[in-house]
Amino acid sequence: MMRIMGLRAVIVWCIWLGLIEFSVGGRVRHYKFDVEYIIKKPDCLEHVVMGINGQFPGPTIRAEVGDTLNIALTNKLFTEGTVIHWHGIRQAGTPWADGTAAISQCAINPGETFNYRFIVDRPGTYFYHGHYGMQRSAGLYGSLIVDLPKGQNEPFHYDGEFNLLLSDWWHTSSHEQEVGLSSLPFKWIGEPQTLLINGKGQFNCSLAAKFINTTLPECQFKGGEECAPQILHVEPNKTYRIRIASTTALASLNLAISNHKLVVVEADGNYVTPFAVDDIDIYSGESYSVLLHTDQDPKENYWLSIGVRGRKPNTPQGLTILNYKTISASVFPTSPPPVTPLWNDFERSKAFTKKIIAKMGTPQPPQRSDRTIFLLNTQNRVHGFTKWSINNVSLTLPATPYLGSIKFKLNDAFDQTPPPVTYPQEYDIFNPPVNPNSTVGNGVYKFNLGEVVDVILQNANQLSGNGSEIHPWHLHGHDFWVLGYGEGKFKQGDEKKFNLTHAPLRNTAVIFPYGWTALRFKADNPGVWAFHCHIEPHLHMGMGVIFAEAVHKVGKIPREALTCGLTGKKLVENGRY
Repeated sequence: MMRIMGLRAVIVWCIWLGLIEFSVGGRVRHYKFDVEYIIKKPDCLEHVVMGINGQFPGPTIRAEVGDTLNIALTNKLFTEGTVIHWHGIRQAGTPWADGTAAISQCAINPGETFNYRFIVDRPGTYFYHGHYGMQRSAGLYGSLIVDLPKGQNEPFHYDGEFNLLLSDWWHTSSHEQEVGLSSLPFKWIGEPQTLLINGKGQFNCSLAAKFINTTLPECQFKGGEECAPQILHVEPNKTYRIRIASTTALASLNLAISNHKLVVVEADGNYVTPFAVDDIDIYSGESYSVLLHTDQDPKENYWLSIGVRGRKPNTPQGLTILNYKTISASVFPTSPPPVTPLWNDFERSKAFTKKIIAKMGTPQPPQRSDRTIFLLNTQNRVHGFTKWSINNVSLTLPATPYLGSIKFKLNDAFDQTPPPVTYPQEYDIFNPPVNPNSTVGNGVYKFNLGEVVDVILQNANQLSGNGSEIHPWHLHGHDFWVLGYGEGKFKQGDEKKFNLTHAPLRNTAVIFPYGWTALRFKADNPGVWAFHCHIEPHLHMGMGVIFAEAVHKVGKIPREALTCGLTGKKLVENGRY
């Protein structure tokens, strides 16, 4: 009895301190995030890394559907602002918590604290990352996992679970990369030096030195080394769920596990019709769950590899080991790692992507849309500087966040001219632009509440020479239905090919070289939302657009999210906020 009374006293004390809080439908989970630069060895070499609470990657957030996350983020960077975007979380009713500087909130200044408070309403594999400058490239990211409420079961069985956060890493700082991208002459960031699995990789040695053609020595780890791989320990004849998310700044990746099939069951927080593959392609901003059956020889260990796809690679594979607990984890596999498919075998990439269809019971897309927007991706020049443009407009963000500007009708905060909804039909996507010059802008595509919108993403040739890149596009605040992919230029009649029966719901979709991708979403989430290429330097160079819907229905916005920039300060001076 005394023990029970003591436990009750502890619970009451924790509630009083605010460590535990309950709300209708779920718990309130409190986190304190200090964003700061730290010195780490992610790939066995010492670097300055952007971390959270001294950790890189940042702490994993784990919650249940219906929970409220309350994250007090303090900027300890001293010389620059910061924000964090909660990738894949729709932020219904809390658009200011989306974590996009100049769009949903002001950047958090050094020494300041901003409280992100929002509900996680769907199960799935998500992550978070910096959305200011190129701070994701600097290492500002971590995992966010949302489980079903206790007592509810996933539509698939598994005995254990692993979480893999994939990223790429450079030895030049994100600041140096930013300067190069904005310089004359233009200086590209180049290919990453290392691929990281949960923030761990090897640059100056190779785990598979015995099996591959390399001049690197075999890795010899001593106890506790930061760059030692995180080994996946499994038991024979079990099923494991592997959650995989890519927060890469540039690289498209392929993941494989020697001798094992992978059964894909989730994509971007949505269940899909299960299908088995030998490996998966994963683009920046995407997340998956795959099921792994440990049905191979338990006297062997096996490689897990990630390698670069979609770009001519100059980066070694990232490796770790799948260890059957029946033998020591120090025993290396007896065969080479899986060979990453040829980087420009795009037909293979398309075949994998087209296998992803919605699980039965997933909401189907509306049969018709209310409007269609065509977005042409091109590489251009603005006053001699190399930029990416959409319909010949390169995005530049305003000083005052759109969310407050639109809600309070601050018409001088950004360009009130609507951006173009299409591009000249005579544009030749297979050749460099005849007129390479573009312009900058920060106009907004505005939608009515409930409007059904089709977006046709159209890829084209690069600025010079022959070539067209892969671009993974991510939409904030929504999931969209992927209606289909096509070759060449989208033309009248292609809409008859749309998949309207089992289109997958995603928040990130890729456009392949010289092709198009058709998306449909419902503008049912009041707020202002970014839609952009998830390749970090491409966004930095202007490859994005802004969507706004029913901002007048947004509730009271936290003051600290609004009052930056000249027009934001006017809100306070005029007593409007």
